[in-house]
Amino acid sequence: MEVLGWARLIAGALLLLGGLIIFVIELYGIFHLKYVLNRMHAAAMGDTLGISFSLVGLMVLTGFNFTTLKMMLIVVFLWIASPVSSHLLARLEVTTNDNFKEHCDELPDLAGGEEP
Repeated sequence: MEVLGWARLIAGALLLLGGLIIFVIELYGIFHLKYVLNRMHAAAMGDTLGISFSLVGLMVLTGFNFTTLKMMLIVVFLWIASPVSSHLLARLEVTTNDNFKEHCDELPDLAGGEEP
């Protein structure tokens, strides 16, 4: 039984460490990327993955109880809410930014025709 306890401790610690590493990568992306949509993408992915890894690590460490159920509901809510809110903010940026074309690479013509 003690081996199972050590396995839970190691798995939980590795998940918490993975969440911490994801948060560090997120911070690097937020402070070093130049355009707002790139920074927002780094923040959204970091929040979704980092918080999920951290909470799953805590769920492994605490075992199965009512607190674990609450943490699982938080993970589900964040997996639904964070991408939706990021997408809405990105659409707002695209529709309200007058200089949006300056920040984009040249996009291919999807219709297949040449510009005159």
